[in-house]
Amino acid sequence: MKPEDLNVIVATDCGSTTTKAILIERKPEGYRQTYRGEAPTTVEAPYEDVTRGVLNAMAELEELSGRKILDGERIITPARGNEGVDVYISTSSAGGGLQMMVAGVVQSMTAESAERAALGAGAIVMDVLASNDNRAPHEKIERIRTLRPDMVLLSGGTDGGTVRHVVEMAEFLAAANPRPRLGSSYNLPVVYAGNIDAREAVKKSLGGKAELHITENLRPTLERENLGPARDEIHDLFLKHVMAQAPGYPKLMQWVGAPIMPTPAAVGNIIQRIARSRSINIVGVDIGGATTDVFSDYAIPSEEAKTLERIFNRSVSANLGMSYSVSNVLAEAGLANILRWVPFDIDESDLRDRIKNKMIRPTTIPQTLEELKIEQAIGREALRLAFVQHKRLAVGLKGVQRGRTISESFDTSASGETLIDMRTLNMIVGSGGVLSHAPRRAQSAMMIIDSFAPEAITRLCVDSIFMMPHLGVLAEINEQAATEVFERDCLISLGTCVSSVNEVKAGAVCFEYVMDVAGAKREGAVQAGEMVLEPLADGLTAKVSLRPHRSVDLGAGRGKPVEAEVHGGVVGVIFDGRGRPIVVPETDRSKTVTRWAQALGAYPA
Repeated sequence: MKPEDLNVIVATDCGSTTTKAILIERKPEGYRQTYRGEAPTTVEAPYEDVTRGVLNAMAELEELSGRKILDGERIITPARGNEGVDVYISTSSAGGGLQMMVAGVVQSMTAESAERAALGAGAIVMDVLASNDNRAPHEKIERIRTLRPDMVLLSGGTDGGTVRHVVEMAEFLAAANPRPRLGSSYNLPVVYAGNIDAREAVKKSLGGKAELHITENLRPTLERENLGPARDEIHDLFLKHVMAQAPGYPKLMQWVGAPIMPTPAAVGNIIQRIARSRSINIVGVDIGGATTDVFSDYAIPSEEAKTLERIFNRSVSANLGMSYSVSNVLAEAGLANILRWVPFDIDESDLRDRIKNKMIRPTTIPQTLEELKIEQAIGREALRLAFVQHKRLAVGLKGVQRGRTISESFDTSASGETLIDMRTLNMIVGSGGVLSHAPRRAQSAMMIIDSFAPEAITRLCVDSIFMMPHLGVLAEINEQAATEVFERDCLISLGTCVSSVNEVKAGAVCFEYVMDVAGAKREGAVQAGEMVLEPLADGLTAKVSLRPHRSVDLGAGRGKPVEAEVHGGVVGVIFDGRGRPIVVPETDRSKTVTRWAQALGAYPA
């Protein structure tokens, strides 16, 4: 069907535990998300058929909307009156999603580019192999055999360069002779995206041991990345092999009107489209029970510095989550870092026990206000650590961005500069249970600010009911519908955060502000170490004039005034005088954190 003929759309996201279905309808004002249903995912025993969960979620949609969608186990298409839908689309991360290994010659160059390509395609990267990763050949072979990925991305070498090292990596793969995680009747798919001169040698090494797919080199020169062809090939193989082997997916693939997308790839797709349609820099995060995904889309100067080039990155923190991985957050962040965000006095052993109880019973939700505060403290550290990992991955090309020599490019200790510049970040979008389902939106705003520490002027938003995956796959067939639903029903504006970009000594005035809302002016001062909230309703904008202390930088330089437009939201405009990095004092810790939260109305007084 033509995009303009799509009036009624059903989209599902088949998650690891829950299948979520939404109904999107064209109204006089445009496309709107009208109803939502969900049901347990049925990819495991005793059902072992993902379509059962899809049908159950759609049955709930039928009950809520009054629209007849199903005729037995058949989706009625096209829509006529109050019956049927025009198209059905879906995303999936059921059965563990897409799990990959990537391999390259130099860890900090082609292996890093391969990791970015796989992550951008929606994969969980299980391991990164490289010729210079200090592992012995037998260790690499054993690692490949043990992990049993869904597919492998092999890269290495610039076009016309040496072929020895990339062929060596192919020989390791052949020696390991790995079997795919799902299905035993076919060879493991391997995508080769390396030096074109090594293609024949790689074919010879992997012949009969793997199903080899050759695409364009993802690092044709030191100065350029070409990730698109490898990402497209990974996505095609995901549909043909991984999805085809999962229980019930062959049937599901016959139902959909567009290719099924991995859930993270769909989220990344809508983030990219919004960033580029608005010409803004965005960071998005999806925090789940087992993993946390971070996405960024940034405009940076091109090599000639005459135009801006947009760069998209995604990272997966596979050990940071709010239920199954909650103990990993404790281990990686440390008890002290979690404790600093708890706004009441608690014994360290008590806090540790509560976190371990969450690990034992991962599907429980907080029953008391104290439990909620502890969970949100853990959420801050999970988000902070995931963002730190993302910034390490979202870097410029080695040996290029900073004018290094080629020898420096091979130095694994020399990391490229991160592309994430908090001063130029325009918007942060949060998603996932701890953010989307917080009882008060001010709590979501506090978690985002405390974990991401935005600088200068940054808009804060959350996904209302986690529908970004549905909209990411919808954007492939009707970008207008996806954009309209994203704007009207998905994105909830929390407001704008205005904060200094440097450390500030406590006690003095950090900055003064004048806020002009349709001619009505409000004035105030923000003390160093404090937060101030000015209400500004969603849909409204205001002009702010900021006069910082001579040592305070609000984005234009120390002591320089700033004038800007800020967006309102369900929380408002937040003036943050705590400086960067945010330091929680050890003395009166609980009182200080409580004072900050109450300044925004996050918790009851």
